[in-house]
Amino acid sequence: MRSVKFPPSIKPGIWGVVIGAAAISVLGFTIFGWTLGGTAERMAKEQAVTAVVEVLAPICVERFQQQADAPAKLTEFNKASSWDRRLIIEKGGWATVPGTDTPNSAVATACAERLGRRL
Repeated sequence: MRSVKFPPSIKPGIWGVVIGAAAISVLGFTIFGWTLGGTAERMAKEQAVTAVVEVLAPICVERFQQQADAPAKLTEFNKASSWDRRLIIEKGGWATVPGTDTPNSAVATACAERLGRRL
């Protein structure tokens, strides 16, 4: 069996390719914003949830304010703790998206925060 002999000038070239590939990988993932498929999918889901909450929270606030005794309910709401505020929103049904049976807790939290700021 014969072994293949490479000229001595190829060895530095091979090391240059290896080091260059490692360097571009590090730069790509840290500076250029490359991501793996799973990371990109997770980020897309988080952005979708955030977008849905941003759209539905103002609707929740408006539904809360349109109830018959809104000023009294708002006073009661403002006296409650932050955890209870979210539960008040969920029990009132203002954070329940049409077509679903359960309230969206992220929408309820955002709605409670917005209502709490309206003092």
